[in-house]
Amino acid sequence: MVMMICMDAPGGVDRLSVRDINPGPPGPGAILVEQTAIGVNFVDIYHRKGLHKPPAFPAPLGVEALGVVAEVGSGVTDLAPGDRVAMAGAPIGSYAQARVVPSSAAVRLPNDLPDEQIAGSFLRGLTAHLLLHTVGQVQSGQRLLIHGAAGGLGLILVQWAKRLGAETFGVVGSEDKARLALAHGLDHVIRRDQEDFAESLRAQTDGTGVDFIVDGIGGETFTRSLGCLAPFGLLANVGMVGGPLPPIDPASLTNRFLSRPSILAHLGNRRGYEQAAEAWFDVLREGLSVAEGRSYPLAEAAQAQADLEAGSTTGTLRLLP
Repeated sequence: MVMMICMDAPGGVDRLSVRDINPGPPGPGAILVEQTAIGVNFVDIYHRKGLHKPPAFPAPLGVEALGVVAEVGSGVTDLAPGDRVAMAGAPIGSYAQARVVPSSAAVRLPNDLPDEQIAGSFLRGLTAHLLLHTVGQVQSGQRLLIHGAAGGLGLILVQWAKRLGAETFGVVGSEDKARLALAHGLDHVIRRDQEDFAESLRAQTDGTGVDFIVDGIGGETFTRSLGCLAPFGLLANVGMVGGPLPPIDPASLTNRFLSRPSILAHLGNRRGYEQAAEAWFDVLREGLSVAEGRSYPLAEAAQAQADLEAGSTTGTLRLLP
């Protein structure tokens, strides 16, 4: 038997419970993974709140983990017991000490990158690749606005965008977060606790706006961000921590583009999954820094989610089985 964190119903962190489960042996095309680190991401909170409804309760949580292959099912030829692997996307259920997943859900980890460098950052790295390369197709000389620039995803986006030659503007909520984002290469910081982000951005760009905006906030921030786009600029919304997305007038998209990309949908394409993972490993080798966040025992998953939801964390968050 192994420990798994499940949710008993949609709602707050009090809906999470610790359960003992038997993962069983892997069937054809599957692998049994003993997990070593589990990433905590905002999508886990969306699942807990019921924005993505499971077929039944109690329901598993979690879409990211690292581990070691313990056993392989028939037909699995690309992985073997002892292989270090990373997993992101479906199936949901990474909040566990061990689990059975399809072999297609796992990517073998390179020997030159330690677990500590990837744990808690894998899904964020894949998301950054999706946003910068597939969705935004960011090029040298473009201007990019990142909401939550001191968060786990934000710090990765800042560094990766700089490597692509972009000029970066980042919205943060405190002096400590401003220092952290600047230390990771952010060009221009905007303090939402001291100034109106839209007015500040317009002032810093002489009223022009930016070419690409990554919004993980939603709510009013989403609506006001549209007005910060330069002509034919793109806004990509990847979260709703500030509230649901309001209806918009199609006229507000005149000479502007809007996208709501899903990293979980993107990872359903095995080729795209592998390409994004390899690109993430490459930038880590080149020195991109993953800001160390917090680690929690697996049994304290509720506290980890509460801290992330409260905005009191920076960098990576991980659960340790």
